Amino acid sequence: MTVRPIRLFGDPVLRSPSDPIAPGALGSQGIRDLVQDLIDTVEEPGRAGVAAPQIGVGLRAFSYNVDGSVGYVLNPEVVEVSGEPELMDEGCLSVPGLAYPTRRYPYAKVRGVDVDGAEVVLEGTGLMAEALQHECDHLDGTVYVMTLDPDTRRGALRDIRAQDWFRA
Repeated sequence: MTVRPIRLFGDPVLRSPSDPIAPGALGSQGIRDLVQDLIDTVEEPGRAGVAAPQIGVGLRAFSYNVDGSVGYVLNPEVVEVSGEPELMDEGCLSVPGLAYPTRRYPYAKVRGVDVDGAEVVLEGTGLMAEALQHECDHLDGTVYVMTLDPDTRRGALRDIRAQDWFRA
């Protein structure tokens, strides 16, 4: 379908919790088109995940592109995390060019459905665990910089305001 433009930090859609996709909408052409747009958008080089709000759609859906595996999940929920949270240098397409140390669990498991309503379970460590947590945060209306420790967050927000792309 289409590679959609990424919404940037400051866009209200990124701060709003996403609505679940109603069971009756699963299988619809609109949801199939959304999934294809998410996949097309995440397949661009350097992208590990794209949440629907990042392309301006307030629905619980994201795509991923990790270690050569590309896919999507609808209505995802984090159902398990384990290990001691670790600081990882994390970036975000909605905060281009910047990265900050973010606490993430080393293992995460997400459960949702596919476009036809069949259960999807995604799990992993490393980049996959980080992507699952990061994309689910987007669906809850949270951009990762808002989860940083207070001092790092203050610096990050200062850096963001100084970017040419930032719209107040």
